[in-house]
Amino acid sequence: MHKSASGSTLGPGGLDLTQAFFKPITNAAPPSTTKQHTKISVIGVGNVGMAIAQTILTQDLTDELVLVDTNADKLRGEMLDLQHAAAFLPRTKIHASTDSSITAGSDLCIVTAGARQIAGESRLNLLQRNLSLFRAIIPPLVSHSPDTTLLIVSNPVDILTYVAWKLSGFPSNRVIGSGTNLDSSRFRFLIADHLDVNAQDVQAYIVGEHGDSSVALWSSISVGGVPVLSFLDKQQIPYEKETLENIHKSVVDSAYEVIRLKGYTSWAIGYSVANLARSILRDQRKIHPVSVLAKGFYGIDGEVFLSLPAQLGRGGILGVTNVHLNLEETQRLVDSAKTILDMQIQLVLPTIMMWFECRQRVEIGKLQSKATYSVEWIGAGGTLRWRDPAEKSFRQSRSVGIGGSFG
Repeated sequence: MHKSASGSTLGPGGLDLTQAFFKPITNAAPPSTTKQHTKISVIGVGNVGMAIAQTILTQDLTDELVLVDTNADKLRGEMLDLQHAAAFLPRTKIHASTDSSITAGSDLCIVTAGARQIAGESRLNLLQRNLSLFRAIIPPLVSHSPDTTLLIVSNPVDILTYVAWKLSGFPSNRVIGSGTNLDSSRFRFLIADHLDVNAQDVQAYIVGEHGDSSVALWSSISVGGVPVLSFLDKQQIPYEKETLENIHKSVVDSAYEVIRLKGYTSWAIGYSVANLARSILRDQRKIHPVSVLAKGFYGIDGEVFLSLPAQLGRGGILGVTNVHLNLEETQRLVDSAKTILDMQIQLVLPTIMMWFECRQRVEIGKLQSKATYSVEWIGAGGTLRWRDPAEKSFRQSRSVGIGGSFG
């Protein structure tokens, strides 16, 4: 039988049906070439960062692991603690430094640095405390590893993934947020617990915001290949919608409960991120609900990152799954996008100073330079003005989208 380039033989005459299942990413960068030597950098050695590092090591996902943090003593202590376990681990070189240049040549940069979430604090409230941190972190990572994929874990992950995308200048398929990959695992666990089955036999997704406005895709849930809700309807087995809503509420409240009990989350997110790293670096093309640029999908118009089931591989996001959403789920997803967009608008404070190092020639009106520009947002409308370092006053003004995209 004739096979298409992708290997699909499901279509008439062996036609490739890939695009029927996946929506392509526009302006995507080509996948990076597979290398014999892999390098992962973890930025931030807090509880989450170290849980990720430990899981990456035990699962033998990389040849070289780099840790970066501003706390030199803690950083060295964590590095030594891992190095001393060398006899019990796969052979992985472990390095650490406060200087981001150590990340040079990374295949994957995992950003976990950020203010710790306080008990009862929503992820969105964390944002203001993490913005300045990202302005210091992302540009150096991009400079040292221009071909890397960025995996953002810091909360609130959806908006910070958007910020990382804008600061990096990368194609959107190479900037990924950990999103609802962990939420979906919690969802599968709770459903499996209700049905007394193995969670690995449950196919279920949480999409949208990694947070309070997330959306449970009940219409597409299956257990052992059996669509759950349609099966119950056909068998005339009653179920209460309140029960479904309570399961989703338990998913949303899970992180808050763990934080209340132990002060932070770590192990589950460590396994979740290692799971994503494996799919990316080993080009497994597995589907994960991660934070992607959602504009153009499911009726979402704004430039917003939120979680959708996406195929991951060496190129980062390879495509977004064409999963079925009913009308209610679609509306909730659009509402979730609006929640994130509203917060992005609030980020545009009366004056926010940001610095962009322009590595390529940019043209803004009559101003042409490779210099570093001082960029300023004025008001919630997103009016931007900038100046060349040689000038004392701002010369240009223009209305732009949140994030400072120009040129």
